[in-house]
Amino acid sequence: MSARLPHNVLLQLKRWNTPTIYNGWEQITSKNPAREGINIEETHDFMPQMGPMVGYAVTVVIEPSNPEHKKVPGAGEAYMRYVASVPGPKIVVVQDLDKPYVLGSMWGEVNSNRHRALGCVGTITDGSVRDIDEMTNAGFKALAQRLSVGHAYVTPVRWNCEVEVFGSKI
Repeated sequence: MSARLPHNVLLQLKRWNTPTIYNGWEQITSKNPAREGINIEETHDFMPQMGPMVGYAVTVVIEPSNPEHKKVPGAGEAYMRYVASVPGPKIVVVQDLDKPYVLGSMWGEVNSNRHRALGCVGTITDGSVRDIDEMTNAGFKALAQRLSVGHAYVTPVRWNCEVEVFGSKI
């Protein structure tokens, strides 16, 4: 695992947009710029008026189409304890196993407020979001594949694990 950036350095990154940060990253790493650190799938910023977000990644995997996950006792509470244990600011990176069929959203008014209370500033998900106005009012930004009206059977399946979102592994 990489060393964490000091909080003041992390906040300084918010001064620049993502392409500028990427250009700098490309100059100081030996990664292949045509294959690593880029989004290979369509990504939408549903709250551009909120500006850039910076934070430390907390990861979670969901599968909204599968009602069996809701039967796992304590999964939601254990996931929230994990989120609370990570120093902020935090960005929740969500891998949706239902891709390419996005059937339900983890993000709306309730979850954005719950996560904001735990120091999360937003989410990056290859799934969907809903309740955009309410999320914006909570100060919780979202980058996602698309919008959705429902939540289906969203519950955390795995967390604090490697996820792949928009073709990038976190």
